[in-house]
Amino acid sequence: MTDINANKTEPKQQFEIQRIYLKGLSFETTDTPKVFMQEWKPTTNVDINCTPSSLDADSHEVVLKITVTTKLGDKAAYLVEVEQAGIFSLKGFKEEEQRYMLRTICPTILFPYASELIANTINRGTFPSLFLQPINFEALYQQQIQQAKDETKH
Repeated sequence: MTDINANKTEPKQQFEIQRIYLKGLSFETTDTPKVFMQEWKPTTNVDINCTPSSLDADSHEVVLKITVTTKLGDKAAYLVEVEQAGIFSLKGFKEEEQRYMLRTICPTILFPYASELIANTINRGTFPSLFLQPINFEALYQQQIQQAKDETKH
């Protein structure tokens, strides 16, 4: 007996990291050396942005941009901006699955590279160490989806 479905093959899903690279790095200290003479009680703000873009049918660039601004009072002690990027190959995924992976899995892969670069840059500026807490990109993605739903209701 012959299986009719034996010749039909489901498209296999493939996910591959093609390249991880630094796309941009900026470090500014506008009030040095005065900032080193002050008591170190900073406020720190971290902004995160993930931007995926298609390179071709299967390849996508994802840029994870993290900006850290640390202030003493109303003056900036330093500002670090990192654009950590990667090229990822996604084959056999539905559009919604691709969107999910590009906004959750890919930035999760890129985050440790960006975090380490930020910490090293701050240390080279001779400022106290800064450790960025891990980020739940899936939760951020779900928040974005919910916000989009809420905006369409209004």
